[in-house]
Amino acid sequence: MSLLRSHRNFGTIPRASGAAAAALKARAAAWDVPLVETTEAMSLFVWGCELRLVPDSDAVRVELSAPESRLIGTLQDSATELFAEAGLEVSWDRVDAGALAPGLSLMQVVSVTRRSPGYVRVRLAGADAARFGIGSLHFRLLLPPAGRAAVWPRIGATGRTEWPGGADALHRPVYTVAGQGGDWLDFDIFRHDGSPTCDWALSDPEGTTVGIIGPGGGWCPDAERLHLFGDETALPAMARMLELARGTVTAHVRAAHSDLGPLAADPRVVHCADLMAALSTAAPERDAFVWFAAEAGLARQARQHLLARGMDRKNFMAAAYWG
Repeated sequence: MSLLRSHRNFGTIPRASGAAAAALKARAAAWDVPLVETTEAMSLFVWGCELRLVPDSDAVRVELSAPESRLIGTLQDSATELFAEAGLEVSWDRVDAGALAPGLSLMQVVSVTRRSPGYVRVRLAGADAARFGIGSLHFRLLLPPAGRAAVWPRIGATGRTEWPGGADALHRPVYTVAGQGGDWLDFDIFRHDGSPTCDWALSDPEGTTVGIIGPGGGWCPDAERLHLFGDETALPAMARMLELARGTVTAHVRAAHSDLGPLAADPRVVHCADLMAALSTAAPERDAFVWFAAEAGLARQARQHLLARGMDRKNFMAAAYWG
């Protein structure tokens, strides 16, 4: 755990070392992240950051360290929440009350174009564009309700992020960075009925401001053999991983052939009609990594199938991208 963490913040929880430690242990188990306990301290490691508890005679010191200020804010938000759930209040040395939520950048819509029959591509521009799509594939798009001025999430007095609700509640879908250069980034939206994001993209939003928060959602799995399975909603993420994969990679895609674009000629890509049938017949090696993303019910089936075949949980991911 020797990552460089040059940004720090500190807090105190009075007379609650046992309860704070129990809360941290529970969160580490829920997130399945490393927890290191010594006689002097207890540390949870996540996102390249450390959340450390140091007991004192009548209090417990909370120490946060991270490689960038955005992650300090995110870790502070999470720590405040997890201890509040245990009935504990952290008194932080520093809270940037009123600032935009950690990782939130305001971007301008440059263009919306038809990439294929089933997808539109959106280009955003802003000074923070370069930090997205590096180390994590995804970001969360924040769209205000139609006809209302945007109310963006901001850091509250306790260190927790306060999100607008009611009539100002934001639509918050997750997308994959499809391309990037300088001060811009692109992402693709799969067109389907009943989607607020599709309605927004087709409403001539050029010139308006949106929020994006992140990056997040992990990077391309670092595996010698990588097997990808996904439907239309997963296609943008699969396209990025086909670019990034360092080892042998295959991709089974359930999407219209006309939407595959350059992937249609990629020998690593197999067009399929049934993802579960493809997963069953592909027989990935147990030491390979399997990435599966589709509707929630299919993701559950894929998870159960891979466990039944004896695959270690660390060697696969089955994610619900919709439903």
